Amino acid sequence: MRHSLAGFAEAFRHEASFREDLVFVVLLTPFAIILPVNAVSTAVMLASLLLIVITELLNSAIEATIDDISLAKRPLAKRAKDMASAAVFLAFLNCLTVWTIILLANWHRIKALEFLRWPPQFLP
Repeated sequence: MRHSLAGFAEAFRHEASFREDLVFVVLLTPFAIILPVNAVSTAVMLASLLLIVITELLNSAIEATIDDISLAKRPLAKRAKDMASAAVFLAFLNCLTVWTIILLANWHRIKALEFLRWPPQFLP
């Protein structure tokens, strides 16, 4: 666990794209929690956000490893970096798709601002 936390800290300290992704995830997480959708939808929305962070960590690790080996321009190194970047892009597309489907399916409840009513329906 210590190495995992160190890796997280290193990514936060040295990778601007990781910090940007983390801001995106931190801003959207409260919405995933308070929106009037079922628990499974909330979990899927949160998982799609977490997938962005995971792929960005892997992308950063691949890029750091390749740069550590050599900074020379090499076609295979470029290909590996581009594929890792494509994985992050796909994670964002996945997140957009998941959120769009869930929000559209629950739009009638979101539009009615059900999640702002007090007390919430689950309280007696």
